[in-house]
Amino acid sequence: MSTDEILDLDVARQKMKKWRDDGYRNSDEIISLGECIILDHANKLGDELWLLYEQVCIAAFDCNRMDLALKCLRALDKQFPKSNRVLKLKAMRKEVLGQYNDAKQIYEVMLEDDPANLSIRKRLIALTKIKNDPEETISALNAYLKDFMADQEAWMELSELYIKQQEFSKAAFCMEEVMLSHPHNHLYHQRYAEIQYTINTPDSMEKARMYFAQALKLDPNNVRALYGLFLTTNSCVAKKGTDAMKTCTWTAERIANMFNSNVGEYQKQAVTEMMGSLSITN
Repeated sequence: MSTDEILDLDVARQKMKKWRDDGYRNSDEIISLGECIILDHANKLGDELWLLYEQVCIAAFDCNRMDLALKCLRALDKQFPKSNRVLKLKAMRKEVLGQYNDAKQIYEVMLEDDPANLSIRKRLIALTKIKNDPEETISALNAYLKDFMADQEAWMELSELYIKQQEFSKAAFCMEEVMLSHPHNHLYHQRYAEIQYTINTPDSMEKARMYFAQALKLDPNNVRALYGLFLTTNSCVAKKGTDAMKTCTWTAERIANMFNSNVGEYQKQAVTEMMGSLSITN
């Protein structure tokens, strides 16, 4: 074997390892490189071969390369006939084939052995989404969050589902959980303010005003938060008097200055239409 061939194999293995360790789902590249390594250099990989089989199998599911996925799955099943990781791949294959009930049964059997298995719980939630059943997905996410309250992505997803169901108070509660873990993320404050603005009660409008202001404090260039602060403050000018009027004037001038200095006419029109209403609609 030439020095160049050894170098190429080492580089390819390092690429695959980096993608695996970083959780990349660049499936086309993984298949292109991984399939060549497995076909041409399987006898040089040692135990790393099985990690590559698993990595390529998942990528093959993504790209609907069921021939390659089945080849990898058979090799893994032969080597590890009682492995839960292989069992999970079998369930994922059922999903790709549209056999959702069979996949669900496999995942539920796995959960009986390992109730705290995070990835399996998430696969079961994904199955409810595939069925396009929002109520079942909401129920599954609520059950999941009782055990994994720190999963902020799940809280965000639950919030969006409640918005689609027009249950805005519940959506706001979910965003509060997200903000507790990410108090300096201006987009979360802005989203919470928009939900409160949509609820449109005196109390919720006051909350919207406060959180638009907080979003703007965290990011002075957040135009949508600035616009939200203008609208919510303008709605309470009569009640709050001079201070509210000053805030309205300041936000209006700031918006005008940002538009005049940073964007052209086409962009102005697009942004104006986008921000015509801050209410969240289904």
